[in-house]
Order: sequence, then structure tokens, then C-alpha cells
Amino acid sequence: MRGDRAASHCCRATRSSSNLSEWFVLDAVRARQGLRLAADRESSLMAHFRPLVIALAAAPLLAVMPATAHSPQAPAAPVAVDAKAAPAEVLFRNVRVFDGKTARLTAPSNVLVKGNSIAAIGEAAASSTATVIDGGGRTLMPGLIDAHWHSMMAAIPLKDGLSAHPGFINIVAAGAAKDTLMRGFTSVRDLAGPAWGLKRAIDEGVTPGPRIWPSGAMISQTSGHADYRAFSDLPRSPSSPPHSTEVMGAARIADGPDEVRRAVREQLMMGASQIKLAAGGGVSSNFDPLDVAQYGEEEFRAAVESAENWGTYVGVHAYTPRAIQAAIKAGVRVIDHGQLMDDASAKLMAEKGVWLSMQPFLDDEDANPFPEGSANREKQLEMTRGTDSAYALAKKYRLKTAWGTDTLFDAKLAARQGAQLAKMVRWYTPGEVLVMATGTNAELLALSGKRAPYKGRLGVVEVGALADLLLVDGDPMADINLLADPERRLLVIMKDGKLYKNRLTH
Repeated sequence: MRGDRAASHCCRATRSSSNLSEWFVLDAVRARQGLRLAADRESSLMAHFRPLVIALAAAPLLAVMPATAHSPQAPAAPVAVDAKAAPAEVLFRNVRVFDGKTARLTAPSNVLVKGNSIAAIGEAAASSTATVIDGGGRTLMPGLIDAHWHSMMAAIPLKDGLSAHPGFINIVAAGAAKDTLMRGFTSVRDLAGPAWGLKRAIDEGVTPGPRIWPSGAMISQTSGHADYRAFSDLPRSPSSPPHSTEVMGAARIADGPDEVRRAVREQLMMGASQIKLAAGGGVSSNFDPLDVAQYGEEEFRAAVESAENWGTYVGVHAYTPRAIQAAIKAGVRVIDHGQLMDDASAKLMAEKGVWLSMQPFLDDEDANPFPEGSANREKQLEMTRGTDSAYALAKKYRLKTAWGTDTLFDAKLAARQGAQLAKMVRWYTPGEVLVMATGTNAELLALSGKRAPYKGRLGVVEVGALADLLLVDGDPMADINLLADPERRLLVIMKDGKLYKNRLTH
């Protein structure tokens, strides 16, 4: 979330730290106001200073972290925040296991964790040196996975997301990441937003949060779902500055195969585990009716080929049959949303083995608020009316269906992440919902292949799997609403073998 503009003379490299900070902040403001980027030689120099820009933007976040993790005397190894040092071994004793694959619980059993993975289950799960957590017959299950999340945008108000200082935005996102983990969501598939720094901070133990599969910027055509420019920003020319949403890394406007190819490669360069394109109209965007299809076959193919060359895939934002079918024809492997799909589209998805990553959008308390009578509200009503039909088609054709929330710009809605999972019993049994949010969603994450940022099996409780685990006070198969009350009902939260919450052992 930075607007960066290169220095015009290399002697600026010798400025003091405070002057450099002031200089970069002023440049960020000028860039956001739409000033033209500097000459090529200046951009080259800026590449040299980019790590410093990142460090300065993150300075407010680092300032609130414990001094022991960042003082000059501290060791170089990262220090986990709010997590106990990972015990060498943890033994969960007397737990009923939901394994993430079958919709049932086992008889009382034991599970042994060594390091960051599950070492043994059942009679073989024994240790005289392990930290023991007596489950008392409660449910041990895999950590939950949200297949459509926005780490940088879920909890911050829209006006702040577009205009606040990057330091503030990052601090809000860090707090939201911790809250996400403490709701039991140990992994998220991030589908638009500059989550690179947050992901690194989580992975290196600077701040707690879920594992993140980042997409980077959502790639959109002009007037597409991720084009948030105003009429005053038009017409676009080769010398036009990027829009603020592009500068911060939330969106990338690209027209034609060559621009799309470049945009995809830029996201992959920054570490994207999958690529997201906007293939059709959206609810929150202002200049694309819901029924429109976006991007042509050549543009889709350019994105798919570029992603596949890196061993990963393209997923698209799409609601309608035309948008869905055009994307599938070009090799897209995941449809995100799909509420307005028809029978022919669902049948095509089944034939091609295309994933449906869907959200339980209804006109209820979890709907993003839009003014009554507005175009956005009308689009929202049209879209939510299709949800029941879309889930029925998914079941009819046995589509590979993932679950996610797609919460944006509302901390109160973000806090209902577990409640949005529980509402899935409108269409599925509690056991089917739990399998979807664990083992099935993990299969979708694995679609990233070698671009997956974490190595090891997730979403299951089995020997060798990564130790992302929840201990639930009760039986979520009988009452899935237990997961909507994580503060009281999640007694233990473990990610990567580390205990982030433990109300049973002190």
C-alpha cells in the first residue's frame, strides 16, 4: 500500500534516516495524487530503495511489538507473538477426532504432535515427555480454512482502506489476522489485496495469524470489477499514472493479452500462489452491470498459460453463465461465486473438473450494506436470489465445492466468520459442512502445486499432516453453531504445532 516514486539523484542515498522517511512519505502522497512516475533511470534507483520503503511503512507496526523481538540485542530468529514456544511434543489425550475427511467422530483416542506435524494417532500416540492436554472426550479437528478471504480488506472500513496511511492499514490488518486465527481459521486463500508483508510477518512470527495463500492484485479489464477509477481519471494513456488501488496492490487494470500476461507475471514475481481475474460484473463495483462478461478468450488464455508455466492456476470472479463458460473454455480451473450459474454451466464445470468456490450469500445480517435503491443494492438482491439454486446445482452435479466468506470492509461481519460457516446447514449436513471447510478446502489450496507457500498436508487429522488443530468444547457434528462462538467453545487453537490458545493446560 505504497505509492513510490524514484529519487532523481543517487546522492539521496546518503540522507539521514529521518529525512529519508519524510522524503518517502511525501513521495507516496504525491504518487497517490496522480503525479507521473519518474524517468526510467529513477525507477531503477527506486528498486534499490524499495526494501527501505517497505521497512518505513511497517515502522508503526514494529513499534508496537515487544522490544525483545526487535531490539539490537535480540537474536535474529523470529519470535512468535501471543504463542507459547512450540513444545517439542504435545499429547492430546481422550479426544474424539474429526479427521477432515469423513463426517463422523471417532471413539475417544489420543493424538501426538511432534514439532509441527502429527506423529501418531491411537494406541501409538504415547510419550512420557510430551505436554499433555486432556480433552475430556471433546472434539479434536483440523483448523478451519476460508477459501475466499481478504486479509487486508476484511476488517478495515472502505474509506480507510482507500485513503489511510499504510502503517495504519497494516496494523489493522495485523489485528484482523490475529482475530481470524483466534476464530479457529488457521489457513485462508486470499483473493485480492497486498498481503505480502502481512504474510511474511505471520510466517516469521512477528504477529499471529493464519497461513495465507496470496493472489496479490485482482486483475481486471477497463470498466471491470476491479476498476475503481473515477470518470475524471479517463481516458487512460500509456503515460497515465496507476490508480491508487493499483499503487497499493489491491487491483491491476490490464487490457489485451500482453497486458494481462505482464500483470499475471508481476503477481507471480511477488509470490502469488494462484491468480485471480475478474471475469464478470460485480456487486460492489460501480461501472459493470452484473450481467456483463469481462475479458475475451485470448486474454484468459494469456493468464492461464502464464500461471500454468509457473505450476499454478487461475481462478475468476464470476456469477453468470456467460462469464463462467467463457472462463472455463480458456482453461480457468476455479470459479469463485457462481450464484447465477445455470444447469449448462454446472454441467460444464462437472465435465471439466472445475472447482466452485462459493459463499453463502443471502439477503440477511451478513450482507454487505448498500443504500436501498442504489444500483449496487439491486445487483446484490439479484445475486443473492441465485444462491439457493447454485447450491442445488452444485449438489446435483457433485461439483468440487469449496466454502468461503468474501467479507469486505466490515469488522463486525468479519467476526461472524464462524457463523457464516454454520449457516451452510441450510444446504448441507453439519458433517458435510465441516468436511468442506477442512479437507475439501485444503484440496483447493493444494491446487497451487509448487507455488503453495507451505509444504505438508492440511485440513486433516492424520499421521504426517501439519499440526493445525482445534479442540472444540462439544460436538460440532451435533451443533455446528459451536464454531460460531469461538471464544467460549474453542479451548485449544494450534497452528504449525504452536499453541496460540490453551484453556486446559497452564
